[in-house]
Amino acid sequence: MSGNTLGTLFAVTTFGESHGPAIGCVIDGCPPGLPLAAEDIQPDLDRRKPGTSRHVTQRKEDDTVEILSGVFEGVTTGTPIGLLIRNTDQRSKDYGNIAQTFRPGHADYTYWMKFGQRDYRGGGRSSARLTAPIVAAGAVAKKWLAQRYGVTVRGYCAQIGDVEIPFESHDSVNENPFFAPVRNDSPKLAELEQYMDELRKSGDSCGAKIYVEATGLPVGWGEPLYDRLDADIAHAMMGLNAVKGVEIGAGFRSVTQKGTEHSDEIVDGKFVSNNAGGVLGGISTGQPVTVNIAIKPTSSTRLDRVSIDKAGQPVTLNTHGRHDPCVGIRATPIAEALLALVLIEHALRHRAQNADVVVTTPVVKA
Repeated sequence: MSGNTLGTLFAVTTFGESHGPAIGCVIDGCPPGLPLAAEDIQPDLDRRKPGTSRHVTQRKEDDTVEILSGVFEGVTTGTPIGLLIRNTDQRSKDYGNIAQTFRPGHADYTYWMKFGQRDYRGGGRSSARLTAPIVAAGAVAKKWLAQRYGVTVRGYCAQIGDVEIPFESHDSVNENPFFAPVRNDSPKLAELEQYMDELRKSGDSCGAKIYVEATGLPVGWGEPLYDRLDADIAHAMMGLNAVKGVEIGAGFRSVTQKGTEHSDEIVDGKFVSNNAGGVLGGISTGQPVTVNIAIKPTSSTRLDRVSIDKAGQPVTLNTHGRHDPCVGIRATPIAEALLALVLIEHALRHRAQNADVVVTTPVVKA
């Protein structure tokens, strides 16, 4: 099965299924000499893991990462890094009732038609469980980017269902169950709690909007025409389960902006706006790279839905098991990881081809 590798110079290949014995990834191309231990990776996995609040799936996984290779005496060796995360809380029996049917909104039908078979246990390979290895690989990329270039990647949840979340601060994002950028005493948290409680009781689900940014980039990352930085970011983000839209910078707001409003002018050696989202002509400008992603409602609900079985006969089914009423709640660390993986790929490409380029004209400040 192709399509399991993200990147070329920093190539991450994931493996495993939702209800298999383990999931993981192989990172090929990580530069040698990076100090690395499981403790560098685990915090991001803990942010993503299930069962952390009543608002997400109650599947209990420790998501403890094991480094199998590519690290010796505490530093990366330049050889493939193997990362393993064992599955410990599978309940495959919960999915026995859908073995012969196709759940609306899921990949059941397309996987079966493409491969002639499918792993119906939690969606198998199509499960969002497979985002855990990506988060682990992203943690490695984040550390290298921070040490080598001073790049910081961070995100937050900007909207859950009908509830928009105004940005107040990055400081409390990891201190509430919604990755919301608001103070710990903000009434917005109580509003989100009520919204999610009512949603869960109704048996339905909702979508979310996630914002992620990278700061500290130098100018010049990106490979036009067909490996543009923004194109590769969109490609990676669309690889995240349930993502249905990606915006770079102003995104769809660009439709209603005038050219005089959208173009980012340079005044006194500084950009005065960032509608481009830190990318011009597919190349980083040195400004923050800003991305919004739209995540669809969870397709697994307790409410009856109409579909067909393998014989093409109509069926009515609802989904049992443990599911996130809003998969977007846990998506922030995944979006961060994907952005970091694209950035390290382009950092290595730029270093390989353009390390000797020297520009003597004044540099625009981000």
